[in-house]
Amino acid sequence: MTETLRWTPEWLVAPGEVLVEALEERGMSQAELGRRMARPLKTISEIATGKAAITPETAIQLERTLGITAAMWLGLEARYREAQAREREAVELEEHVTWLKRFPMRELLSRGIVRRDSSTPQQAAELLSFFGVSNPSGWAQHWGQIAASYRMSRRTRVSRFAVALWLRTAEREAESQPIPAFDRNRLRAIAPALRSLSRALVLGSAVDEAKEVLKSAGAGLLLIEGVTDAPASGAVRWVRGNPWIILTLRHKTDDQLWFSLLHEIGHLLEGIRRQEVAEELPVGKLADPAEKAADDYAREILLPEAELKVWLRNHSIDRQTIRDLAASQGVAPGIVVGRLQRDGLIEPARFNDLKRSLDPRG
Repeated sequence: MTETLRWTPEWLVAPGEVLVEALEERGMSQAELGRRMARPLKTISEIATGKAAITPETAIQLERTLGITAAMWLGLEARYREAQAREREAVELEEHVTWLKRFPMRELLSRGIVRRDSSTPQQAAELLSFFGVSNPSGWAQHWGQIAASYRMSRRTRVSRFAVALWLRTAEREAESQPIPAFDRNRLRAIAPALRSLSRALVLGSAVDEAKEVLKSAGAGLLLIEGVTDAPASGAVRWVRGNPWIILTLRHKTDDQLWFSLLHEIGHLLEGIRRQEVAEELPVGKLADPAEKAADDYAREILLPEAELKVWLRNHSIDRQTIRDLAASQGVAPGIVVGRLQRDGLIEPARFNDLKRSLDPRG
């Protein structure tokens, strides 16, 4: 009995090349091999050219026909296919790096999303893990579409990569904070009470209290620092069945904080599962009826139109009368100033000293 050949090459070689050499050594054609194995000539040709893989069944047949072990054929095949996969992976890694560079690297590093000591391809892998996708194509199909559905101000540069980064940061934080089931009716009932929190001496405490109020209705509130090229003031994002209001404190004043919060609540009360960043345009120039409705809701909750008209008929606009109106309405003076500015009743910078400044990281 002829001893079965056991030979393992030390270099990488395609199984098809070994097969062609083995046939030449034996003076056997591919057609003859096909007959001996009872396999179509096309199959033998595809194995020889690397178009078809050697299966365990084929490896056993080659062992019986040519005297070269099935283990050797399968080892060649595995190493060859692995080498091909690694070549493809190397190309993909370069594509991943190109994708990584579309994001603001400084913020990826400062937020700990990627590690400073990682290689560039590893940073791309870390960013993919952050987004919960396997490759940039998966990111484009999921996060690219989500980011595109959010509407930003057209007055500034907007990057969908930056938008997605901001939204995912908020989503990951929301995922770690379970809240009760969403109750729209309860939200409608409790929302007006939020206006009084604007007068709190410590704004951080007021925001914490607002979070608890919203949580009782199954809605979340997150303050997520904005991302470069994602000029957002606020958004609503649904996470595991609950709406989360995301605020950036982009303008860093108390009037913007409470207006943005109630604007997003206005969207939720409309019953629309929308995920849009409110575009920052003056009232009266909002093309989207839903955006105007959310603006009107926030305006009316913070300072009712009827009350403002009565006040304007009977008072001149100065610091003391603004403070008096704010006290009578139970809101912060900055809210009155912001309203007068938005309605064009005073210049944009006038009485800004009555607003309270905010630290988006505070």
